[in-house]
Amino acid sequence: MTAGRLISMLTLIGFLASSWPAAAQQGSLQASLWKTYKSRFLDASGRIIDNANGGISHSEGQGYGLLLAFFANSRSDFEQIWSFTKIELLVRNDGLAAWKWDPTAQPHVTDVNNASDGDLLIAYALAMAGAAWDRQDYLSSAASLARAILENVVVERGGRVLLLPAAEGFDAGERADGPVINPSYWIFEAFSIMAILAPSDQWPRLERDGLALLNTMKFGPRNLPAEWVSLARQPKPAEGFEAEFGYNAIRIPLYLLRAEAEIGLVKRLQEGMTVDGGTPAIIDLSSGEPKERLDDPGYDFVNHVVACVNNGTVVPNAARELTSEFYYPATLHLLGLAYLVEKHPSCL
Repeated sequence: MTAGRLISMLTLIGFLASSWPAAAQQGSLQASLWKTYKSRFLDASGRIIDNANGGISHSEGQGYGLLLAFFANSRSDFEQIWSFTKIELLVRNDGLAAWKWDPTAQPHVTDVNNASDGDLLIAYALAMAGAAWDRQDYLSSAASLARAILENVVVERGGRVLLLPAAEGFDAGERADGPVINPSYWIFEAFSIMAILAPSDQWPRLERDGLALLNTMKFGPRNLPAEWVSLARQPKPAEGFEAEFGYNAIRIPLYLLRAEAEIGLVKRLQEGMTVDGGTPAIIDLSSGEPKERLDDPGYDFVNHVVACVNNGTVVPNAARELTSEFYYPATLHLLGLAYLVEKHPSCL
């Protein structure tokens, strides 16, 4: 590292440590809940196992694992997850993480393309851990990844700043209906931290334009965004994908709440995605009918978080236990719980 880079990094460490309350989120997840989560989904090698998706691992899961380990204040687990991520997924020449790792394949990385949500989660978790635990190596890695995200998947198209889902395959010129975005990849709480790690006015514009898009994407009778959206002209469901509000989109209200976004938008999305008195579902956008009910309590916990923030409803004791047996709803459950512990403890 050059002298200039070292001074810049030391300045960054001091700024984060003094002005950004990373430590407030440290310890927001009970150790017992993290212990249960890692017993189900954390392999001894440090990889988070997506047990509903063939047992693969991916950059999203590694990012979530790092985030939850930080919330649980588990430094050894954080380091274990980061070690796997660094060695196995950070294999691209542009500094982004390959998204898919399959234990049954050789080589294990079966798709070297990145996933921008995974990259954001990893950089965000590294930044928080680096600031709270005084780890310059974590902060340096976070800054490198933030710069790679900015250079490769944050783009300006049609007067908007967008987050492409990956470095290859989604931009204008790569698809007839490109650029195509996935609104659930926009992790709004991370953008202000990315702006510290890799300074640019693109980050606040990305946040503003993402929120504006969510406010305008009202497809079908339930006024929901599609999972994959074409922005070649007016926003519309992208070609070649199911026109649905799907599994990934279930996390959008939770991301918005964690970023303290406007509650009216959150309520519109949450009401649109639920059926039969509150069960989250995959929604067919054209008809507004549910394609699949999502009865797992991890999905339902999004409703509890919305109810807490909106009107102070206390979360039932039974809903505070981690009963989800699958990686994705279990992750949403713990993200929601950690948020309530930090920001709305009166609901618990």
